[in-house]
Amino acid sequence: MSPQLVLTHARLFDGDRYFGDDHHAIGISNGKISSVERGDGEGAAGPDVRRVNLGGRLVMPGLIDAHTHATGASLDVGGLDKLQPSYLAHYAGRYLRNMLQQGFTSIRDAGGGEQGLVQALEEGLLDGPRYLIAGKALSQTGGHGDMRGHRAASPCKCDLVGAFTRVVDGENHVREAVRDQFRQGANHIKIFVSGGVLSPTDPIWSQQFSNAEIAVAVEEAARWRSYVMAHAHTKEAIVRCAEHGVRSIEHASMMDREAAEIVARKGAFVVPTLGIVKHMLDGEVRLPAGALDKLKYLVDAMYAAIGHSEEAGVKVGLGTDLLGSLQGRETQELVLRGELSSSLNVLRSATSVNAELLGIGAQAGRIKAGFDADLIVMDKNPVEDITVFRDPASTVVLVMKAGAVCRDTLRLFPADSDAGIESSVVP
Repeated sequence: MSPQLVLTHARLFDGDRYFGDDHHAIGISNGKISSVERGDGEGAAGPDVRRVNLGGRLVMPGLIDAHTHATGASLDVGGLDKLQPSYLAHYAGRYLRNMLQQGFTSIRDAGGGEQGLVQALEEGLLDGPRYLIAGKALSQTGGHGDMRGHRAASPCKCDLVGAFTRVVDGENHVREAVRDQFRQGANHIKIFVSGGVLSPTDPIWSQQFSNAEIAVAVEEAARWRSYVMAHAHTKEAIVRCAEHGVRSIEHASMMDREAAEIVARKGAFVVPTLGIVKHMLDGEVRLPAGALDKLKYLVDAMYAAIGHSEEAGVKVGLGTDLLGSLQGRETQELVLRGELSSSLNVLRSATSVNAELLGIGAQAGRIKAGFDADLIVMDKNPVEDITVFRDPASTVVLVMKAGAVCRDTLRLFPADSDAGIESSVVP
């Protein structure tokens, strides 16, 4: 495949390895990466080829966030049910645009995302990343997704469906709910298996859904050639998830070495979410009663959990889980993870590991011939200093999604330039 565009004089993180010299050229054609070569790409020449000299800047795969809530307009999750769907759709549209501008070219929604948003992205009505959705996250009565307080009466036995969640009990109802999420366009299934921070009636240590209910969700997802992601803070919840076939264990806050070895043996992934906890503990947002005590229960173990996971060989992804006013800081998660892991491990989590987790590892997450041209160009080098992601507005200078330029702060691709004319922006 002859390239239509060649990015030259690039340093390269390909999703697995880092190449620190600036003698790499990446060819792009028809939305795909056509070649990745050492040298200056002189073999690709001709009147229809545009060559862009990156001046030694780093090319890397577009970022992937494995735990988002595009419709998460507020930390008051129960209050989302009072907002009109049209408002949430517009809110989500802005969120998706902002995620793409930060450098995220793929994201996974963990509850609340709907097929209408996917369709709007596909039809060009919205700008945003590749968007994979869970639909409504599934909760048991009184679980993390049941936002009713202690005093709420519930004489009706029908399912409770909110902006984020659907409350179901029993194997048959779980089976029906999973099937219905896929009918409505879900790419994967989300369930809650432990207590949570923002829910009003469940202690963090509470165990949610029976083993049989978890197994049913996994079984039904497998019928759709998909998988289950599960909210699980405690060790017991983490182990139950791994032993019953859950692919993606979210938060995994109280993972110890024993649990990590079980997760690794079962081949499951974990997706820590450090930023949401840090921002809440820092007092940046007002929390519901009891939430702060729940956070304090988790925080010390949460940081140690990543080390246990890496030592045991668990595949560790990267997710943010930000809501409301905290959204827009998603790249801070890489900075926080960099305090606990090497820069290369953090970048792998946010690219190739997450792509494998999301089931898109054959088309995204790497700079590799034949893959989608989902990539970003960094003005500063995160391999050498992961803290450059504190300010994505100044450091993420180019974003491409399927070969289309979505962000170009250096005007590497002026609208009036012709193919065949070499562009060059040097430091």
